[in-house]
Amino acid sequence: MEAKALIPEDDLCCSVCCDIFKEPIVLKCSHSFCRVCLQQCWEKKSSRECPICRRKASMDDPPLNLALKNIVESYLKQKTERETTDKTEARCSLHGEKLVLFCEHDKEPLCFICQTSRKHRNHPVCPVEEAALELKEELKPALNLVKEKLKKFTEVEQGCKKTAKHIRSQAQHTERQIKAEFEKLHQFLREEEEARLAALKEEEEQKSRIMEEKLEHISGDISTLTDKITALETAMETEDTSFLKSYNNIKERAQCTLQDPELLSGALIDVAKHLGNLTFRVWEKMLGMVQYTPVMMDPNTACAYLSLSDDLTTVRHTDTAQKCPDNPERFNRCVNVLGSEGFTSGKHSWEVKVGNKPKWDVGVVKESINRKGDITYSPGRGFWVIRLRDGDKYRAAGVTDLTLKRKPQSIRVQLDYDRGEVSFFNSSDMSLIYTFKHTFTERVFPFFSPCVRDGGRNDEPLKICPVKVSVTVTSSQ
Repeated sequence: MEAKALIPEDDLCCSVCCDIFKEPIVLKCSHSFCRVCLQQCWEKKSSRECPICRRKASMDDPPLNLALKNIVESYLKQKTERETTDKTEARCSLHGEKLVLFCEHDKEPLCFICQTSRKHRNHPVCPVEEAALELKEELKPALNLVKEKLKKFTEVEQGCKKTAKHIRSQAQHTERQIKAEFEKLHQFLREEEEARLAALKEEEEQKSRIMEEKLEHISGDISTLTDKITALETAMETEDTSFLKSYNNIKERAQCTLQDPELLSGALIDVAKHLGNLTFRVWEKMLGMVQYTPVMMDPNTACAYLSLSDDLTTVRHTDTAQKCPDNPERFNRCVNVLGSEGFTSGKHSWEVKVGNKPKWDVGVVKESINRKGDITYSPGRGFWVIRLRDGDKYRAAGVTDLTLKRKPQSIRVQLDYDRGEVSFFNSSDMSLIYTFKHTFTERVFPFFSPCVRDGGRNDEPLKICPVKVSVTVTSSQ
C-alpha cells in the first residue's frame, strides 16, 4: 500500500484524456488507455492502432489491465482518505500543530508546544484518544436517560392513540343505544333525542380535541427527544478533538427537563351521563314506560373481562377480554366495576340481585383505592364490602366471617355518608347482615364484582334492581 501511495499521479493518467485511468485496458505493445478513450480514437481514425507507438492492434476488444485497475483504485482511495483527514484534522490555533494532547486541568486539547507553555506547564495531560473515550463514557448515562424518556413518551403516545380510538368507538356505540331507546318513545320524543345526541357529540368533540391536543403535545416532545438523541449520537461520533472542544455544549444539550407523560384521567366519554336513567329523565312525557335504577355501572371502570348490559345495570364475567384502553379509572386485573356516580354526603341505597351465584362481592369503596394489580379488600384500604365464597361462606371483607339464617337472593346496600355507615340487608325480609362504621373523608362509589367463572359455575350476572317510579321518587330506609 505504501509503494502504491508513492507512485506519481502522472503515471496513473491516460495519455489520451490526461486523466486518471477509468477501466484501463492494455494492448500487446504494453501501452494502456481508458477503454472509452481508445474506442473513440479508433472510431475517429477508422483504424486500430496504438495512439502512442502506432503499432497495429490485433484485437477488437483488448483485455482489462487488472493490475493497473487495482493500483488506480487504491491510489484514489488513499487520496480520498488523505483529503478527508486534512479537512477534519484539528490543529492548534496558536502553533498550527496537531492537537494530540488533552489538558485535564483546563479541559481543552493541546499540541506538544502548548504542553510546554507557561499556561499548561504543570498541568496533567493525556492523549486525546484516552480523554475522548473517558468523556464519552461519562456522557452515556445521560444519553440512556434520554432514550428511556423517549420510550416512556412513545408508550404513552400509543396509549393515547388507543384511547382516542376507543372514544370514537364509545361515541358510536352510545349513539346507537340512545337512538334505540328513543325509538321506543315514538316521534314526539324526537326533540329530546336530538338534544341528547347533540350533547354526546359535543362531549365527543371536546374530549377528542383534548386527546388530539395531548397527542400533538406528546408528538412534539417525542420529536424533541428524537432530535436530541440524534444530535447527541452525531456529536459522539465526531472526531475526538472536535468532540472534546464541544463537550461542554454537548453535555448541556444532553440534559432533559421534560416531565414524564401521563394518560389523561377522565378522558373517556361519560357514557353513564348519556345513558344512565335515560328513560327516567323523560318520565314526565312517558311515565308509563319509565324504569329507574338508583345506581348505574361505569363502563370506564370495568375490568376488560367484564361485560356490561346496554342499560349499565347488569355485569357478568367473560372469558374473552373486551377491547378497551387501560385508562387510570379502570380495574386492570380484578374483575370489578364501580358505580357511575360517587357520594360525598347524604343517604343512598340500592339493591343488587345476586341470585344463586356461589361467589360475589358487593359494597362501597373510596375513590382513591388501588385499581391496578392485585387488591386487598379491607376497610383500612377503603373497601366496605361483603363477600360470598363457595356458596355459603359470607364475610365482611377484612373484618369477620358472617353467619346468615337464609341465603339472600338480593342484597340491599345502604350508605349513610354523614353518619359513616355502610349497611347490608337481605332484601327479602330486610334483615341486617352487617354494618361497617367509618368516618368518610372522600368520595365513595358503589362497588360490584361478579367474580371469575369457575368451571361453568358462577355464570349468573349481578344486576342492579330498578325501583318503582312515581311522581316523587323516595328511597326506602
